[in-house]
Amino acid sequence: MVHQRTMTAKNQAALVGGDIMIGALLMVAFSLIAPFQDTIAKLATDHVSSGTIAFARFAVQTLVLVPLVVWRFGPRRLWPKSKPHLHALRGVLMAMVTVLFVLALESMHVADAMAIFFVEPMFLTLLSGLILREKVGWRRYAACAVGFIGALFVIQPSFEALGWVAFLPLGVAFLFAFYLILTRQLSQDEEPMLMQAYTGVSGAVFLGAVLLIFDPLDVRVFQITPPPSSMLWLMLAVFGLIATVNHLILVQAFKRAPASILAPIQYLEIVTGVILGWMIWDYVPNALKWVGIAIIVASGLFIIWRERITAQRDRATQERG
Repeated sequence: MVHQRTMTAKNQAALVGGDIMIGALLMVAFSLIAPFQDTIAKLATDHVSSGTIAFARFAVQTLVLVPLVVWRFGPRRLWPKSKPHLHALRGVLMAMVTVLFVLALESMHVADAMAIFFVEPMFLTLLSGLILREKVGWRRYAACAVGFIGALFVIQPSFEALGWVAFLPLGVAFLFAFYLILTRQLSQDEEPMLMQAYTGVSGAVFLGAVLLIFDPLDVRVFQITPPPSSMLWLMLAVFGLIATVNHLILVQAFKRAPASILAPIQYLEIVTGVILGWMIWDYVPNALKWVGIAIIVASGLFIIWRERITAQRDRATQERG
């Protein structure tokens, strides 16, 4: 009997370890694929407006996921069972994130924009303390401040050449942190695939309305610009497909492994972004930007480490109680 219990415990541990390994591998795949999505968007900005590119991303997501939702859950689940306004807001936030990031990519290199965007864990930490009233110690607040200083190292050379466009990835990171807070709240009551479908539909509806309103006013960002070639049509379709599939990969990764293990892996995106930038545009960040990138990554890893320690301490307190 004791032997059976020991074997069961070992089997469970093996299953958990296997799940964590699969989750980590899925996050590696996500981090290697995501910069390709951004690179395609940057290449498309030479011919298509940022608003149109963003709309294509959500249109493809809708076309892929809505039939899957109907097939798996039935047509009734196309409407959220609770808090539909928050699901709609989540889609609008993601639409704004996409437009602003693509707009930044019009002028910035993928690696630079991506590095600045990775201050998002700092925004998430600050907003979790302010909005969710989570306990955030002075060490994590200090790490946030250091991370923002690192972002300025990356922004400063770009600001001299591009002006305020260089700050767009900061705005993207701020909005994405709000998106993640909403995701954290809504995911407790909803299936991940359903949430992604709601995001696709609400993002497509929002951006479609914005394009129809602002296109006649000649607002460049939101001009309706159909791709002038079949290759660009294909690029936009692939852009939307990668975004859709990669977010599903991300969801599956977080179902299998804790965030403390997965979050550091995501910094591989910067490496992939640098490699693609070098291969396509012969661009490599200068020394000052590398210093900034190192500071951002170090600050982010420190925040993740402190969150892990805090979570372990809270669990130990609950077990003793």
